[in-house]
Amino acid sequence: MSGLHVRGRGLPDGEPVEWWIADGVLRSDPVADAETVFDGGWIIPGLVDAHCHVGLGPHGEILLEEAIAQAEAERGVGALLLRDCGSPTDTRSLDDHHDLPRIIRAGKHLARPKRYGRGFAIELEDEWQLPEALAEQARRGDGWVKLVGDWIDRSVGDLAPLWSDDVLRAAIAAAHDEGARVTAHVFSEDALPGLIAAGIDCIEHGTGLTDDTVAMMVEHGTALVPTLINVDNFPGFADAASKFPSYATHMRELYARCPQRIAAAREAGVPIYAGTDAGSNIAHGRVADEVEALKGIGMTPTDALGAACWDARRWLGRPVLADGAPADLLCFTADPRSGADVLSRPDRAVLRGRVF
Repeated sequence: MSGLHVRGRGLPDGEPVEWWIADGVLRSDPVADAETVFDGGWIIPGLVDAHCHVGLGPHGEILLEEAIAQAEAERGVGALLLRDCGSPTDTRSLDDHHDLPRIIRAGKHLARPKRYGRGFAIELEDEWQLPEALAEQARRGDGWVKLVGDWIDRSVGDLAPLWSDDVLRAAIAAAHDEGARVTAHVFSEDALPGLIAAGIDCIEHGTGLTDDTVAMMVEHGTALVPTLINVDNFPGFADAASKFPSYATHMRELYARCPQRIAAAREAGVPIYAGTDAGSNIAHGRVADEVEALKGIGMTPTDALGAACWDARRWLGRPVLADGAPADLLCFTADPRSGADVLSRPDRAVLRGRVF
């Protein structure tokens, strides 16, 4: 077989598209003797999970065999590009597995002692270690780094920021000097102003957004990955925190306000992308559920799919479907915008030119 051939309709415009695939690359001109593997229906770029954790388990680091299984679960639902948003396991060897999704790594989480999940992060005794630590992770990653912006402070019994504003400005500047973008885990209100003002590129979760911090994000061009299907776990987190009633009450309030606040961010013009937070509390392979959740905060079916597909790829600096681009695409007989049952079951998934 000299190559592959697919034909259908593209998105977001719905126009007819036709591609040939040879040597793992898309071609707009015919390839001799190509086998037609899909004809009719819909053809889109591979899906993106913009916040997942390949290499993270319930207790932190995992075996590489487990990380491979996590990546295979993502490929099985058509998520062919993953932003691994912090992992204690060194998964760089997975790049040699050409049957696995492409991974953009943010290195290891950076936190303060006892201010994040046990075994999840590099814990810095002195907050002024953050600039060099963030720069080091930038050198190890794939253009992104991740810090923990807030977490429960047991001395106050509630969520609280981990870093002072001066430290954040120095650290984010250090990462930018290394050519990396910076994102942060943030649940509550108090950590957001300092992070946004320091020039952070993205906020993860963002359940504590206010009108003021939404306006700051618009002004600074800060993106948001709300991980809505993980926010659904907030009531359970609260129920498990009987020792910290203020924290439990706060988590329930954040959960209750989340749809309204994320919808307000969307309406204001904050760029929003789909991420599941898979790897600890969330199973891998649920990006279609996150797309459905984005419809619930006011995104149209096309925009919600774009947040996990063509728009997310452009934001991450990765190609969509174009002549000479890598042949990473999905084919659907039914419209993939119609619901999670369709989107999570592509009729054909093509990764690096191979059909799965």
